[in-house]
Amino acid sequence: MENHDLELGDISIIQESFQSLLDRVRNEGNINNAHQFTPSIYMAPGVLRDLSPSSFNPRVVSIGPLHRHDENVQEFEKQKATYLIKLMSRINSSLEEILKLCMHKVYASMNEIKACYVWTTPHDDAEIAEMMVMDACFILEFINQISELDEKSYSGKLLLHQNVTRDLVLLENQIPFFFLDEIFQCTILKFDPNASLTSLIYRVLTFINPFEAFIDISNISSNTHHILSLLHECYTPPDYITSHPSSSTIPSAVDLDRAGVNFKPNQRPTWLMGMEPTIRMSVLVVGDFTESVLRNLIAYEQSGQTRNYVTSYAYAMYMLVNNQEDVAKLVDSGVLVNYMGSNEEAANMINGICKEVAWVDFFYVKQWKTINMYCNGYWPKHIARMRSIYFSSPWNMIALLAGIILFALTVVQTIFTIKSAGYK
Repeated sequence: MENHDLELGDISIIQESFQSLLDRVRNEGNINNAHQFTPSIYMAPGVLRDLSPSSFNPRVVSIGPLHRHDENVQEFEKQKATYLIKLMSRINSSLEEILKLCMHKVYASMNEIKACYVWTTPHDDAEIAEMMVMDACFILEFINQISELDEKSYSGKLLLHQNVTRDLVLLENQIPFFFLDEIFQCTILKFDPNASLTSLIYRVLTFINPFEAFIDISNISSNTHHILSLLHECYTPPDYITSHPSSSTIPSAVDLDRAGVNFKPNQRPTWLMGMEPTIRMSVLVVGDFTESVLRNLIAYEQSGQTRNYVTSYAYAMYMLVNNQEDVAKLVDSGVLVNYMGSNEEAANMINGICKEVAWVDFFYVKQWKTINMYCNGYWPKHIARMRSIYFSSPWNMIALLAGIILFALTVVQTIFTIKSAGYK
């Protein structure tokens, strides 16, 4: 009898567990299917995040739910309302009327907004609605103010603007672009009918762009996930490029230089991350935000929702740079500008940025094959060996010069000895 009661109890527990799981699957399935794509705003993979947490954490401002409760962003959180009020004051309508319209927009898109996130803490719809409207209005007014500032005013707030701009392109610090566009239409388009959201955000993208050449947004689609993915689109090549899961490598920058391969800056690249033999490449500017921008773009690519152009580029640079001498060679060649404390710091950053990264696509196989064929030729190989042995340091050069002089003196002495013997 006891066994029979236990079996009935087991059936009851199983039924409850089944119903709980079924409700969860239906609820979360409906949310995730609402927008028909996998979430695009999430915490960076732990293996990447642990290598450089500061590259993913906002310094000043939290956007969206993932860093909402971080201690360091609480002070600026109170200032968002000021930006919202300033944005609303530009419109020839009452604050209440515009806010109500914005709230209608967010509730109409609530399921789609939820589907964009991998949530780390629960939020009710009211919290999400307030967060989305506040953050969207802050972003739009902040960028609008940057566009209006003169040089004197901008320099007075330079540090704040730099850090906020950097925070706006973090993977974990985003709101859905389609909702940002809806609030843009409810606000900025009301007082500036000719405005474009991508053109407005261009100022942010230009500042954070790690290349010396300007980014081109003329062919950029507004159908993107968020501001970081919009930046990623700027690094997409204009024409389709075949990728290969290749394990091929090339010598470092110094070794390539010894073999006679020249590095030249490409002032008008068709693709910002393109590389062509001799090697012609866009000028990379290594500064305070370069690591953060590249790490976030790489983490975004790791989701599998886009092609790994930035990851492939980072691996290509990793192959070219072994140490500070390689950085110095790239700087001397004009293809790298180093604003970090030393060439060693820049080398460490380039060497470390691909650790724990899944390498799937490589877009430089053709270029690497051409370079390797050249370097493995008879003359380049032997010239490179001679330069590495005799011209790798000033002391080696002095020793070589001394050897040449000694050899020449020996030859002269031998000639005179022979001539003297002939006269006798």
